[in-house]
Amino acid sequence: MQFDNRTAIVTGSASGLGLGMATYLAEEGVRVCLADIDGDRLDQVLPTIPVVAQGPHLGVVADLSTRDGAETMAARAIAAFGRVDILVNNAGGGVIRPTLEHTEETLRQTIDRNLWTMTYCTLAMLPHLLGNGYGRVVSIGAESVRNGLWQHAFYSAAKGGVHGFTTGLAREFAETGVTFNVVAPAMVLTPQYFDLVATLEPDASARQDAFVEQIRGSIPMARGGTVREVAAAVAFLASDDAGYMTGQVVSVNGGSSML
Repeated sequence: MQFDNRTAIVTGSASGLGLGMATYLAEEGVRVCLADIDGDRLDQVLPTIPVVAQGPHLGVVADLSTRDGAETMAARAIAAFGRVDILVNNAGGGVIRPTLEHTEETLRQTIDRNLWTMTYCTLAMLPHLLGNGYGRVVSIGAESVRNGLWQHAFYSAAKGGVHGFTTGLAREFAETGVTFNVVAPAMVLTPQYFDLVATLEPDASARQDAFVEQIRGSIPMARGGTVREVAAAVAFLASDDAGYMTGQVVSVNGGSSML
């Protein structure tokens, strides 16, 4: 992929998909700011990111579901790098449970972590990208917005907002050199997922296994995606090569929806 001395911010990058995306971009020569609320975990993973010629990577600890946190992230990355070219809106993590079992707290967590985080980070970076006349904004959506999934109604509502905000931005800023796209994964079982399942009581673990098998059954390839498969799609949309793609939702989904 073509990256011309580019720099990037990847949110929610202390673990899971975000860490995989940051690592993949660094392997392509991109200097990366890893932003996450978990400072201890950031300290652990930052030294593992491949070295690039442009200089050291950056870690920023911030609550990106708040406007102040997003603006802090943007200011620190711009100050450190001088110029930021790519924003990957990955931070999320909604509460997945049956619709009528949600509480006011879990509803707000799901919306805040997904839609508001993506919104605030994009708004914080957009003036800088527009000023540069170049930018790639790639946001992580969800396959469940397209195909519907059990226990995902409110998560899909939040991610559907991400999809809709992206298409609106793409239309509004189509002639500026800044593109806006979504990568929508189906089921991706990260190392953190297996760590979480290992802490469950036997009955809860059995229910979780059954739920995962139910979702896997909706995927024609009959497996979950890998972190690198999702990261590869993100990296392409973040590259110089993807300049004629904007307002798109690219599904990385094993065929669980088509066309």
